[in-house]
Amino acid sequence: MIEVKNIKKGFGDKPVIQDVSAVMKAGQCNLIIGASGSGKTVLMKCMVGLFQPDVGEILYNGNDFTKMGRADKTEIRKQIGMLFQGSALFDSLNVEQNIMFPLSMFTKWDNKQKLNRVNEVLERVNLPDVNKKFPSELSGGMKKRVALARAVVLNPKYLFCDEPNSGLDPQTSLVIDKLIKELTIEYNITTVINTHDMNSVMEIGDYILYMHKGNKEWEGNKKDIIFSKNTRLNEFIFASEFLQDAKDMRMLERAGKISDDRNMDELLNNDAPQIIPPSDKE
Repeated sequence: MIEVKNIKKGFGDKPVIQDVSAVMKAGQCNLIIGASGSGKTVLMKCMVGLFQPDVGEILYNGNDFTKMGRADKTEIRKQIGMLFQGSALFDSLNVEQNIMFPLSMFTKWDNKQKLNRVNEVLERVNLPDVNKKFPSELSGGMKKRVALARAVVLNPKYLFCDEPNSGLDPQTSLVIDKLIKELTIEYNITTVINTHDMNSVMEIGDYILYMHKGNKEWEGNKKDIIFSKNTRLNEFIFASEFLQDAKDMRMLERAGKISDDRNMDELLNNDAPQIIPPSDKE
């Protein structure tokens, strides 16, 4: 579990994060969302120690990361996996070498042990037999899965994902989301995801922190978000007419007005009343 307590961070005389608190639990996907410039990336960088907060605490299982010395911070960082926005694979290393890199840095395992672990995580992300391929030979979705395998190869307690679906098509994005969710549950990881992807919000948002101009504007989960009355959140999440209609349909489902296992073919058959759109001349 990670607790963020009253975090404030600014650069010069410009405040970027203003008194933000949150509790992110193990075994669930914790999403940080918000418009560009809302402070979500700065908050994540404070959480992993790239930025030092001006005020506040960041507790990893009750231990304040902001007050730790270098040696203690290193121990915490050994328990952190990172999935970067652009995958950040080493172009000159093949898949096997990329995933083995953290093992070579932080363990004293022999090559056989490391190779066994590499094959194990590759199998888990559904990429067997790609050990000798280089990043240039992989699709975008495959690169993300290799990067995810590298992020969990040390069995981390904490997993940070920066825009994991950036540059991916919708179908591949769903595959990555599902994989992150499964690994989070299997290994009881505290997973923190910085995202703009509304599909991720609705699919895997066990806890959602919505940032607006450096403040915590709203928090809840993927079920709460449908019924939220927060105007700024609704304008951000359901910005298009299509998404607003989707929200209305989901609200009708939850209210029991329509069945969530409805057959759309039956609803739209020839016996159904026809709705004629108004003429432009009217």
